Amino acid sequence: MCKKAVSISATLIIVVLSSALLYAASPESSLDQLIDMLLGVHVFEEVVLSPDGRRVAWVESLQGSNGAPTPGSAIYVADLSSRSVTPRRITVGDGTAAYSEHNVAWSPDGERLAFLSDKDSEGQPQLYVAYAVGGLAQKLTSLTGTLSDPSWSPDGKVLALLFTENSQRPPGPTEPFSPPLGVIEQHIFEQRLTTLDLASGQVRQISPPDLYIYQYDWSPDGKSIVATAAHGAGDANWYIAQLYAIDVASGKVKSLYTPPVDMQIAVPRWSPDGENIAFIGGLMSDEGNTGGDIFALPAKGGKPQNLTPNLKASPSWLAWVSSSQILFSEQIDGESGLEILDTSDGKVTRLWKSQESNSTGGWTFGVSPARDGKTCALLLQGFQQPPEIWAGPIGAWKPVTHANRSLQPMWGKAESLHWSSEGCNIQGWLVYPRDYDPSRHYPLVVKVHGGPGDALRPNWPEVFFSITPLSYAGYFVLFPNPRGSFGQGEAFTRANVNDFGGGDLRDILAGIDAVEKEVPVDDSRIGIVGWSYGGFMTMWAVTQTNRFHAAVAGAGIANWLSYYGENYIDLWMRPFFGASVYDDPVVYAQRSPINFIKNVKTPTLILVGERDEECPVPQSLEFWHALKTLGVPNQFVVYPGEGHQIRQPVHQRDILERTIAWFNKYLQ
Repeated sequence: MCKKAVSISATLIIVVLSSALLYAASPESSLDQLIDMLLGVHVFEEVVLSPDGRRVAWVESLQGSNGAPTPGSAIYVADLSSRSVTPRRITVGDGTAAYSEHNVAWSPDGERLAFLSDKDSEGQPQLYVAYAVGGLAQKLTSLTGTLSDPSWSPDGKVLALLFTENSQRPPGPTEPFSPPLGVIEQHIFEQRLTTLDLASGQVRQISPPDLYIYQYDWSPDGKSIVATAAHGAGDANWYIAQLYAIDVASGKVKSLYTPPVDMQIAVPRWSPDGENIAFIGGLMSDEGNTGGDIFALPAKGGKPQNLTPNLKASPSWLAWVSSSQILFSEQIDGESGLEILDTSDGKVTRLWKSQESNSTGGWTFGVSPARDGKTCALLLQGFQQPPEIWAGPIGAWKPVTHANRSLQPMWGKAESLHWSSEGCNIQGWLVYPRDYDPSRHYPLVVKVHGGPGDALRPNWPEVFFSITPLSYAGYFVLFPNPRGSFGQGEAFTRANVNDFGGGDLRDILAGIDAVEKEVPVDDSRIGIVGWSYGGFMTMWAVTQTNRFHAAVAGAGIANWLSYYGENYIDLWMRPFFGASVYDDPVVYAQRSPINFIKNVKTPTLILVGERDEECPVPQSLEFWHALKTLGVPNQFVVYPGEGHQIRQPVHQRDILERTIAWFNKYLQ
């Protein structure tokens, strides 16, 4: 068995690399140019405005000689008070090498930057401080493990950060995991709250060694820190995290709030007067992908109050701008918004709403406000607008960067659509074929987003599993936000509890019907694609209907019963299914595609990362084995060394090429 498994893995590696080598050797086609353009986008990962609003810092992925991202990132600062905004790199050393520098935090006076760099430690990040006006950066730590999220104390004398001692793997379930070997014993690396006194250089781990810290915020007096945290393994237990107050001097921990089993909490923030703590609470399926309602509770403890109980949107980030006002970012009806919440009367005032997305990589949907609460910096992007850093008064921002200004979309226009499904108002985005001709009939591909707690908002396409480029190949592309998505309030997000693949699939099918009434789609040439929860929905859809004539399932889930014991974050499922698989296996079986596998007629391409801990390889293998046995056209690719997110450009390129080729084969 072991030898055979190694042989299969080696074959898959050859398949992926051979595709890339063949591609590089052939004359450059239009699709080559499109992928090269996507690989060459300057990617912004963080944006942070100084407290006085004078300067903005950001993190940008480095670019190689061929335009493709290289392993590494750089920090830049621009002075917004200058007429000519010329970015300056803040770095360790001479700034010519491709090392990784990130996690930027401004000092309270706006003069210094704390950040992480692996320049002098052979891949091991350390904490540094540099002056914004230039000069040598000062190394502050010599630690072994993973570091993240530095934050200055209000008086600027202490830096806090999250530190996982001796851990060799970045935190988070989307990172590649190491397969267990030998005698299996769980070793838990706890991410602890750590402080560094700038005067003495003393480093202290102040949170208990058995408590994993996820997010935190300083109290205004600098004596306490509020944190979301849980006991046990970090990736798994985020779903049951509580709210704690930690005394900085003694390390004493006090539990402030234990949420119900169907609520996750995120973004804890202390009010300027020190009296209250706000956070976002709701049903969330993924760590880092925040959506829910805004709650506040007394800093001394007590019952939290829901401040946005009827909001038809999903707050994803917040910051106090005064002791009675909260600025928050939201996902709203497939778009982005910024609002001010008055905590005294619950009044919400809209400051900005746009089809552009304020996202800085992955699921980060925040802005960085100045101390006055009136100006901020953020990243903006859309279907037609490549990502750039913007700053200024809220809603009247001006561009700070122009790194992607030469890029032009190589796909068609995008429209926001709404349709009715069983009394629900569903929103989605429809991207038209490039060079659209209304006299022709076109194929349609539906992309189902992950989560399910998520929403598709306008973004400039990434290379990894981006479906927008299908427009270039002559397709309509539909991005639905069915029930269970963020963007229409907490009740809508909870509408697929105990109903995976039920109402949300009917919403998607109703969306296809709505599209066909508006534009010339050939109903015999419809495909479906998705990654993660979208991969499950793809596997599920082809077992429930023959409406789809081609499918691509990325990192899918074929069997909820076996999946429960294979993944490393099983606690996420209990709020959605109502019980563990051991207590109610029937409810899991009812939503498992494998139990309806003999209905499948749809040719299906299956893709997954070799070291995916969220949706492990056996789930894709189980579905592929069934299709192969039943004689359904299929292809199965495992990408070596990859986790839940595919990071290597050669693999990202292969997925896009392979996906387009699959749909061209069966839909064109």
